[in-house]
Order: sequence, then structure tokens, then C-alpha cells
Amino acid sequence: MLRPVDRPYRVIVAKPGLDGHDRGAKVIARALRDAGFEVIYTGLHQTPEQIVQAVVQEDADALGLSLLSGAHMTLVPRIVESLRENDLGDVLVMVGGIIPEDDIPILADAGVAKVFTPGTPLQEVSSWLEVALDERERAQQA
Repeated sequence: MLRPVDRPYRVIVAKPGLDGHDRGAKVIARALRDAGFEVIYTGLHQTPEQIVQAVVQEDADALGLSLLSGAHMTLVPRIVESLRENDLGDVLVMVGGIIPEDDIPILADAGVAKVFTPGTPLQEVSSWLEVALDERERAQQA
């Protein structure tokens, strides 16, 4: 049984680029919702600009990007940089999908807080996100 979060954090789940496979994104969105997060799924084929606008409009605490197309090294840094340009550098960014191990540290250096690869238990994702957002919130209040 998943433990509900203490505060209903708001999470955008997005599918950037031309990847048309969204089953994983929908599963993650459902799991986060069941864990007590407020989840907004933006749908397929989102541009970096559309994703950042969704974060702005929904006042999101976190952004989950799902990529299976191999475009993660192009799209994710553009999205993270656009978040910073829009004074949203405190939005926690996590990425899931087919990400080669060698690319994970590069994405972390670009500003991605966590990368989840296929087979990660859903409870691990929701637990990590809750802890990371709680820590961020405590740091902002200090």
C-alpha cells in the first residue's frame, strides 16, 4: 500500500518530442496520483516550450519527463534551461525511460534530479519524489 504524501505536491508528467509511446507515462501518472500527488499529464508530442508553459500554468512542484525515443540528450537540457530562464529552477525534474547509463551523469549535470530506468518499482518513484520535494520545501523555508 502506498502512503499518501503529507502535502499534495503538484506534478506535471510530459512526453516531449515525437515519441508516441505513452503507456509508461500514464502508469507513472496513475501511481503518483494514487500516492497522493496532484498529477497533470500533458499528453503526447509536447515541445519543450509547451511543457514549460504547463509547469508555469499549473504552478508545478515537479516535472516528470518520459522519453523512449533517444532524444533525451537534446530535449531534456532544453527543458531544464527553459525552466531556469523562466525562474523555475526550483522545479524538481525527473526523467524516465530508455536512458543509457553513460547519459545519466550528463543529465544530472544539466539539472535533472533523478533518472528512472525501466523496471523501477512504482513505489520507489513516488517515495523518492515525496522525500525530495519535502527536503526542497524545508530548505526553502529555512
